[in-house]
Amino acid sequence: MIRKSIFIFLLTILASCLSPSQENTSLELSDEFKSYWYSGEAEITSYDLEQARYGEIRNGDAVLIFVTEDFLPEEQVKANSAEEDNISVLKLNYTKNFITGIYPYSIMQSTFYPLNGEEHALKVSASIQEWCGQVYAQLNNRGEFNITSHSYFQGEADKDYTLDEIPLENEVWNRIRINPDDLPVGEFKMLPSLEFLRLSHQKIKPYVVNVEFYTIENLNVYRLEYPELKRVLKIYYSRGFPYTIEKWEESYPSGFGDNQKVLTTKAVKKQRIKSDYWNKNSNKNIPLRDKLELN
Repeated sequence: MIRKSIFIFLLTILASCLSPSQENTSLELSDEFKSYWYSGEAEITSYDLEQARYGEIRNGDAVLIFVTEDFLPEEQVKANSAEEDNISVLKLNYTKNFITGIYPYSIMQSTFYPLNGEEHALKVSASIQEWCGQVYAQLNNRGEFNITSHSYFQGEADKDYTLDEIPLENEVWNRIRINPDDLPVGEFKMLPSLEFLRLSHQKIKPYVVNVEFYTIENLNVYRLEYPELKRVLKIYYSRGFPYTIEKWEESYPSGFGDNQKVLTTKAVKKQRIKSDYWNKNSNKNIPLRDKLELN
């Protein structure tokens, strides 16, 4: 009986991965959108990465994994079963891996953007691991932004912040995939990506950003410039649905003290697949990494 219950529970989890609910959405999503994003598969794109760190450019890989899933509004985690109160979200898991000298960096950010018409991401998290230690930050949207940050650096150990709802750089990537025409432009305050704020040891707070949109050849570009941070981010994406992200560039001062110089991190698409990757965890599935050029 116990084994049967466990089996049913695992089937429930699997079903929730494969079939995110379309019912709890209030955005006007096209049939094309629903066909692409509610197919029971994630979109996985690999990128050649040139990452600025410590005043030098490092080679590595980046991966963007977009997938729809059901989200619990109170606990703000993935739902294991279909319930009336679940919120359908477009989730982005964004990873980077690169080497600095002898030791590796591993970075992951997750953004959960609601498809029920709410204006901002429901949750954002970022973690950075390297041989010196690890840092973690998480934002929960509960009518205001509740942010917790942990770090092994002195002065950054355990911090809690509360911010009014404002645009988030982390959610821009999700919004491009949903409706890029709805993205804000002009000058306003935005919370930069948690990855950048933690890597650069900047305070987690809003910064003034100047945002513009333009087209270069066959790609649209969403450009964000933070004057105070001396930072520019440009995201290049396809002009038509499904608005795939083809590359990005991020320029900011890198290095130590007076030796800092502006370097540009670049990521350019290698390969893209659709896959129910959560079912591809056997050794026989390793060739899928070859398809993504990640081996």
